[in-house]
Amino acid sequence: MAVSWGYSPKTEKYIPLGDFPVDKYLIIAKQAIENLGWNLSHISESGLIAYTPISFQSYSEEISIRIQNNFVIAKSECVGIQLLFNDYGKNDTNLEKFFHEFEYVEYHLKDVWDESLAKYREFVATQDDDYFEKAPLTVKNKIKNVFYLFIPRKGYVATPIFLYLTLIYYLVYFLINSFAKQQEAYYGTQQLSGIIRDFFSLIFSNNRSLVLQGQYWRLFTYQFVHIYFLHIFFNMYSLVYLGLMIEHKLGSKRFAFVYLFSGFCGGLTSIMMHEVGFSIGASGSIMGLYGAFLALLASRTFEKNAAKALLISTGIVTVFTLVNGLSAGIDNAAHIGGLLAGFIFTFILSNERFVNIKVSKPWRYALTGLVFICFTVSVLVFTPNYQPKEFAKLEADYNQNAANYFQIFYIKVSTPKAEKLQKVNEIGIKAWEENIVIVKQMKKLRLNEKDQLLISYYDKIATKTLDFVKVFKLEVQDNVPQYKPRLDELMQEIQAIKKEGNEKTGVYLR
Repeated sequence: MAVSWGYSPKTEKYIPLGDFPVDKYLIIAKQAIENLGWNLSHISESGLIAYTPISFQSYSEEISIRIQNNFVIAKSECVGIQLLFNDYGKNDTNLEKFFHEFEYVEYHLKDVWDESLAKYREFVATQDDDYFEKAPLTVKNKIKNVFYLFIPRKGYVATPIFLYLTLIYYLVYFLINSFAKQQEAYYGTQQLSGIIRDFFSLIFSNNRSLVLQGQYWRLFTYQFVHIYFLHIFFNMYSLVYLGLMIEHKLGSKRFAFVYLFSGFCGGLTSIMMHEVGFSIGASGSIMGLYGAFLALLASRTFEKNAAKALLISTGIVTVFTLVNGLSAGIDNAAHIGGLLAGFIFTFILSNERFVNIKVSKPWRYALTGLVFICFTVSVLVFTPNYQPKEFAKLEADYNQNAANYFQIFYIKVSTPKAEKLQKVNEIGIKAWEENIVIVKQMKKLRLNEKDQLLISYYDKIATKTLDFVKVFKLEVQDNVPQYKPRLDELMQEIQAIKKEGNEKTGVYLR
């Protein structure tokens, strides 16, 4: 059993016809396919196409028998993306089954040949002999080797352009980063490549704060940014597969629109869900193409038997991507936003009728634009532009003062009073007076509810701790025990505030 590899694994066999009549060969092939229980999709004077049933072992292969230059080209090809990029021997097994059944049918048809021939000729006279040029895997069959994937052609123009743009950015980054690593090795430092990586990952990336400040172009540019090989490999692998499958169905202009603006909407969904962080990569755009693929299948753009296999294979990959997106470090919000946008855009553009109402092409384009504009404006207007970075900086200063403050509890008894008072002033009173000022600065920031809740506890703790330190200073200064009850009372109040804050915010409060 031979195993085929590739983004669309297939097995082909060439059989010379010699004096064997073409119509007889196709009649026998048709009957063999029916005997095997495969779904016959098309038959004409130049060949036939069928699909294997969907099962746990397979979500269908396309079986085609074509007659060209007195040769039979028998092919079995996987319809959708295969896990691990191989067919597990399914295609080779399919052709073995076909040729075995062909011999059986050839023997049993010899007595009813004339009757079968008459029915066949009557049937094929009504069939579209150009169907082979419209079948789902047609464009992929024209790809002779991997270099063909980079060559624009009719029905495959936008895909290689996006491929070039993405690869050029990655190549520039790769070359500069490689040079930086050479310099690091030469000078014995490890900082330069990190700076290069951060620069290339952030310069065109997507980020809520920057987009809401007016850098809307990032919602386009982040789609082309990749700095890790596996990231770009799997995204471009998916782009090529989807481009070959649906660009000729959508048309290159609409394909480009769906790719770019699904990625744009994925970026909007990302900033809507993530207050901080930067996102890069074509995943939102790729999921938009998966959404487009599902919309074409729902719109019956593909032949029924092929559509079932394509729907299952596309659904499996889509679900796998979304489930994998639950992992840390993956922007699943962009995936979901891109998927929904691609489906909606394509469904509107590809259907002439909605609820039995015919909609002309200009109105469909207008409706698509309206949906896009409404979503964009809604996100940009109603997504709050919080200031988490500024809050994090102030919070770090607050916590540093709090950490320094605890040193007053470790002042030795033998320390002179003047030195004790100086330390209480510097790391106690001044620190918490500064924290009260920091809290006031925090309150001026635009923050989410959780951070605002934190600030309220920081405020209570700072005020109460300052009261504690002032009483503690009096105790050090007067050296009398009468302050101890008040200090114990204040300490209990501080601990109660911290306990309540820890429970309600989930953050450890110093």
